[in-house]
Amino acid sequence: RLSTAIGECDRLLGGGMVAGSVLLLVGDPGIGKSTLSLSIAGQVAHQGTVLYVSGEESVAQTKIRSDRLGGFSDNLYVVAETNLDYVKNFILELRPTLVVVDSIQSVFLSKIRTTPGSPSQIKESTLFLVRLVKEHQIPLILVGQVTKESELAGPRILEHLVDTVVYLEGNRNQSLRVARVVKNRY
Repeated sequence: RLSTAIGECDRLLGGGMVAGSVLLLVGDPGIGKSTLSLSIAGQVAHQGTVLYVSGEESVAQTKIRSDRLGGFSDNLYVVAETNLDYVKNFILELRPTLVVVDSIQSVFLSKIRTTPGSPSQIKESTLFLVRLVKEHQIPLILVGQVTKESELAGPRILEHLVDTVVYLEGNRNQSLRVARVVKNRY
């Protein structure tokens, strides 16, 4: 298992992330999904190369967040990219220890003729990433958005395609959050 170097995260995940496993981190907007996923990426970067794919923010915006969190290794590579064909090339070139995609609703496959965030695009993009990381035994964190009804945005099948689903809950005006694991194959 790959340790996140965050004790509570490792405990929730049964001791860390399994090689080739896919974790879906979901929660309301502003709850801290990007901050938590970047924190994990920053900690894992002390152990090896990490690729953080930001489809929601620019590299400069992600840098501001990482500076606020502090202490990140130079092994953390951040790209602002939504085209998964390019993301695949980054993964194959870097051979990272961990990949984070923030968010699955923002990325797309050019061969699928629908807009990013559409149900078919989310499903096919997830399948593409799952096959890629399982083939290369790289753990993957997918950040997902929820709707106003607190349901996962996109097809319900998304939860079945991943190995672990973690809901981040709480009041974004308070400092504490609750991470609830609703599925963990490992």
